[in-house]
Amino acid sequence: MQSKNLLYSLYYNWWKNIDKLIFSIIILLFLIGLFFSLVSTSLIVSDKLDTNDYSFFFKHLVFIILGLIVIIILSSINQNKLFKYSILVFFISLIFLLLVPLIGVEVKGSRRWIDLYLLPRFQPIELVKPFLIISISLILCNQKYSNILYKYAFSFLITLGVALLLSLQPDIGQTFLVLFSWSILIFTSGISLIFLTALFSSLIFVFFYLIFFVPKFEYIKNRLISFFDAEKGTYNFQSDKALESITSGGFFGKGIGEGTLKNRVPEAHTDYIISVISEEFGVIAIILILFLFLVFIYSVFKKVYLENDEKIKLILIGSISLILMQAMIHIGVNIRLFPTTGMTLPFISYGGSSIISISILSGVILNLTKQKVN
Repeated sequence: MQSKNLLYSLYYNWWKNIDKLIFSIIILLFLIGLFFSLVSTSLIVSDKLDTNDYSFFFKHLVFIILGLIVIIILSSINQNKLFKYSILVFFISLIFLLLVPLIGVEVKGSRRWIDLYLLPRFQPIELVKPFLIISISLILCNQKYSNILYKYAFSFLITLGVALLLSLQPDIGQTFLVLFSWSILIFTSGISLIFLTALFSSLIFVFFYLIFFVPKFEYIKNRLISFFDAEKGTYNFQSDKALESITSGGFFGKGIGEGTLKNRVPEAHTDYIISVISEEFGVIAIILILFLFLVFIYSVFKKVYLENDEKIKLILIGSISLILMQAMIHIGVNIRLFPTTGMTLPFISYGGSSIISISILSGVILNLTKQKVN
């Protein structure tokens, strides 16, 4: 009885203090992803194989349940413990990222995954990203060192190390996402815009040198050629089919299960989920999803505006910027605004690594936007 009362007390305090609007949007986005995993993927796979096997749906459901457990744990612990454990988990995740070239699973020429017992085909960068944001924010707000240039340099070296490991896989989309997250954090902390521009100009120079003079990165050059000149490239098939699906879906879509993109494009339920949704449910469904993202982002930034702790401000800005940029890249690829990158849509796309990553970010956001207890 006493333990039951303790659990109830913990739950009551957690529920009383979290931002219920942000939490509700997170749950709603997860449920939308689960719904589309069922009606746009599992039903078709089941019909094609003439079975009652809804493995995609049940796997997605398991990942979301694990994600919700992660959210509750991270949103309920003490903030100081959150920061302390985040640094520890960040270094552990870096070890996993270092292991990718050695024991990683290669898929379609890229080695980005490692096989774990509970999470087969786990992508370590999805664990690195949220804790990288927290670690960089803690470095930039560290009171022990007053020299801000030292903090910038230290945080950049850590980010550059992660970016180099990603470029070896190779995974240029995640590399740019990591560098973007770092730039947002240091820009928010007050770095000179001239210095930041000069730094990124240098990185762009290095990027073009790699794709034009290093054979390992030739596939990126081919994707860029495909993007700017469809007649010369060979990487337009998926993006062309995705754009055709969005156009053919119209305003209200073809109906549940009537779309063809998931049968024509590999990994449509991850990299091209927004096109699958648009084809079957129309642009109106995409507008509603985007509206939920905008409300989510606005709610977090509203909390940032009211927050006085610079460390919490940076983590919240970095976390929500990462979610926003990943969503923009995913949608941009689907409408051929950007070259193909293989980026999932946060909350919606199928994939254990992606769901766990967004759950960590969500748990951190809920923790740092909680009502302060006096």
